[in-house]
Amino acid sequence: MPVDTERLKQIFLALPEMREGVTHGTLSFYLGKRFLGRLQDDGTTFALKIDIGDRDMLIAVEPDIFFTNDHFRGYAYVLIRLPRIDADRLAPLVERSWRQSAPKRLAAAFDRERN
Repeated sequence: MPVDTERLKQIFLALPEMREGVTHGTLSFYLGKRFLGRLQDDGTTFALKIDIGDRDMLIAVEPDIFFTNDHFRGYAYVLIRLPRIDADRLAPLVERSWRQSAPKRLAAAFDRERN
């Protein structure tokens, strides 16, 4: 099932210390003050902060879901077509983004809690 706004919120807010915000008039997510991504103006594309190497791999393997554009090309963000991805595929990518920004103590506490 495609990811809608409510499911996107659930995925992000399930992670410790995540909060919802508004950036440029659209839904966005922060870990403390660290920006992890936002819904684009079209309402169906999400820009997720992710390592550039991971971004390039995702685009190469699944270009129908993942892409970039001129605006994001030089930044560590991947654009995601939400109608073409399900929550099971998106959630691990969101967690990876969270881990890249989370303090080590927070990630360690999260891992202890899950085990």
